[in-house]
Amino acid sequence: MEFEPVIGLEVHAQLKTKTKIFCSCSTQFGAPPNTHTCPVCLGMPGVLPVLNRKVVEYTLRMAMATHCEINPESRFARKNYFYPDLPKGYQISQYELPIARNGWIRIDTNGSRKRIGINRIHMEEDAGKLIHSPDRPVSMVDFNRTGVPLIEIVSEPDIRSPEEAGAYLRQLRSIVRYLNVCDGNLEEGSFRCDANISIRPAGTEALGTRTELKNLNSFRYVEKALHYEIIRQKEILLEGGEIVQETRLWDTEKNRSFSMRGKEEAHDYRYFPDPDLLPLVVDKQWIAAVQKSLPELPEARKLRFTADYGLPAYDAELLTADRDLADFFETCLQAFADPKQVSNWIMGPLLALLNAGHLSAAQSPVSPGQLAELLKLIDTGTVSAKIAKTVFEQMAATGKPPAVIVEEKGLVQVSDSGAIETLVDKVLDAHPAEVAAYRGGKPKLIGFFVGQVMKETRGKANPQVVNRILKDRLDR
Repeated sequence: MEFEPVIGLEVHAQLKTKTKIFCSCSTQFGAPPNTHTCPVCLGMPGVLPVLNRKVVEYTLRMAMATHCEINPESRFARKNYFYPDLPKGYQISQYELPIARNGWIRIDTNGSRKRIGINRIHMEEDAGKLIHSPDRPVSMVDFNRTGVPLIEIVSEPDIRSPEEAGAYLRQLRSIVRYLNVCDGNLEEGSFRCDANISIRPAGTEALGTRTELKNLNSFRYVEKALHYEIIRQKEILLEGGEIVQETRLWDTEKNRSFSMRGKEEAHDYRYFPDPDLLPLVVDKQWIAAVQKSLPELPEARKLRFTADYGLPAYDAELLTADRDLADFFETCLQAFADPKQVSNWIMGPLLALLNAGHLSAAQSPVSPGQLAELLKLIDTGTVSAKIAKTVFEQMAATGKPPAVIVEEKGLVQVSDSGAIETLVDKVLDAHPAEVAAYRGGKPKLIGFFVGQVMKETRGKANPQVVNRILKDRLDR
């Protein structure tokens, strides 16, 4: 029997506000435990929450970027459950009346485009963090994260493969980073995902029993966990068993999921409207102002890069996945107007440099202007493309302009025909057997001769001039 997976994702994105959602405590990551707390986020008696306006603005930006309908009035609710990292015994969230509904984004997988629906986006506060001692049976609680603002983005069950799930998450992360509402850092937990998955016989419409996967802190783990869960559920059904509705944790070391607890339903949380918070009213003027402030988003920018710059779809998708990288490309292009050559250098040497140093494009030790200067030196024949890579490495290491490095290292490309002719003659005289073989029907030996000439000049000879002179000499 063929089975079809049905996947829905719940993504929590931590908003980049300076203060928490209902109090003025800092949201800065990495502070000593329990130093960013106050009576409000600790749930002390007699305190009242006050909504952070910036949280609403950032949520509206995300809702508009994902084509959601904005509800003119929404309400906060109390989600009741008891856990040590939840000081009030409930979490302030939104339930029946979220701020946004019925959105969508498009993803590209396997050469085709697909629209994934977004059921809702709502605001809520984060819980604290449990720290388990490795030496003794003790757990400690850090409440710094309590009250940090989150948006939860709940997809429709439109995803049909782990690869589609990965593409959806990457697209969402790209959008929140373009909007500058979330840094998208999976390692620090500011962008995290829970996956709901069930399987059903192919061609049927009824949904199967779903399980929820947690502890997914990378796109790769999301895809691996979903692949594992599809196989696990298939084996159970084919053996005549039943899927248990439960929450499962992903073990990154053993590459398997294991049961954590039974899966809760909405009624288990006993939601009710929070009596301490008034309904949130978003008027048309506010919506219009936020709409006007939206930047060009990754999908639109990708289409523009292919249309205006003639870039292949692959180049455009890679460059626009990250806003800083796309900005780097366009800034470089202002000084050196060859889109494909700029793209090649960004996707090659620059990304290799950034990945090695775990840097963003905004942190690059080589600026867009410096890269443009280097490309001009290649374009004018001052340096070869091979030597330019050496110059690039020196630029990254020293911060010096490319022209200064070329002059200091004596790396100017040799294009003088007379000088190259002398070296070509020297190489040919030193290898008579190879010359005879070339003339006897082995034209691929031209690469050998080019290599010998480049060796003589320590890579500084102009390859085009070398090739021309060699062919002229050998084909006589």
